[in-house]
Amino acid sequence: MTPSNATGQPGVIQIVETVTKSELSTPWNVVVHNDPINLMTYVTMVLMRVFGYPRAKAKKMMLEVHNLGRSLVWSGGREQAEHYVHQLHGYQLLATMEKSKT
Repeated sequence: MTPSNATGQPGVIQIVETVTKSELSTPWNVVVHNDPINLMTYVTMVLMRVFGYPRAKAKKMMLEVHNLGRSLVWSGGREQAEHYVHQLHGYQLLATMEKSKT
């Protein structure tokens, strides 16, 4: 019986391509979406509390959510993105994460 990765030549093993480190380190984006429930001041406060943003930056992102329907509020590693989305859901904000295109 020969292993499934054998090439048929003695002493030669075919190496299967694996996920590269660069693919694993692809940034993930945390996106907040507009909703008809939360007040703009509340969304600003949540962004300040969760991400530690200054009021001006949080307000700019909140206005982006309000005017454009969504705002990219953070980008980084997958586990941290999942954590932020979970926190935002805890504040009843509509948030998702998506793989960065860059």
